[in-house]
Order: sequence, then C-alpha cells, then structure tokens
Amino acid sequence: MPETPNSVAVSLFSELFMVDQLARNKLSKALPKGMELSHFTLLNHLYQLTDPRTPAQLAKSFALTRGALTNTLAKLEWAGHIHVSPDWDDARRKQVVISPAGRRARDSALETIAPMIVGIVNNVGSDRVRDSIPILRDLRRSLMED
Repeated sequence: MPETPNSVAVSLFSELFMVDQLARNKLSKALPKGMELSHFTLLNHLYQLTDPRTPAQLAKSFALTRGALTNTLAKLEWAGHIHVSPDWDDARRKQVVISPAGRRARDSALETIAPMIVGIVNNVGSDRVRDSIPILRDLRRSLMED
C-alpha cells in the first residue's frame, strides 16, 4: 500500500500514543512509593522555573483544567513539596513554587528512574534520540498553538 500524508500522520500519532502509554506505565511503577507521575511531572516543571506560577499558568502548561490540577497541588502542598501563597500583586490569585523538600523529592525520584530512562535511550541509540528531540519539540509547539 502506498504511503500517503494521512497514513504517515496516523502512524506517527499511533506511535506517540503507544510510547506515551508505555512510558507512563513504566515510570509510574519505578517512582518512589507514594509519588504519582503527575506529582513528579509537576515538581520537575517547577524545579526548572525561576519565578512562581499561578495554578492557571500551570494548568495551561499541562493542558489541564484548574480543577484537575487542584488535587495534585493539594497533595503536593500537604506533603510539603510546594508552597502555595497569595499573589501580593493580586490577592485573588495564588502563586506556586517548589519547596526545598520538593526539590529533594524530585531529585530522589529522578535518581530512581534515571537508570531505566538511560537504559531505554541506550537501547534506541543516544544519537537517534538526540536527533528526534527537535522534531518532538516542534510537534509539541504545533499542538500548543491550537
């Protein structure tokens, strides 16, 4: 059967969906007890930021509703991994930052999952993975535009 733009697009997204599902499953099982994948991804995101974010900004970054994000924020705040405080410029808003305990939890989780991730990259080939990153980044940016 000849390859068409439609078949290429369908094949690409089929692979992306399968990779996403398999990666989430493997990572969820490898994370430290009590840490969910949503906790790790949010901590990892906050770890890389220098400025506080509002819950609305975080929800947008993860393509979630604020309500969907609220549960994760509450669990992370209860665990002491983030600080949620009033925005001093606008008291109606809150701002979220990672705490020192959150940084340690993120580092510990990364230490736990890193060998598995490195092993997968080595199986595929680090050069091939490196070459795919700009393509995946372009796909992400294109999806964010919608």
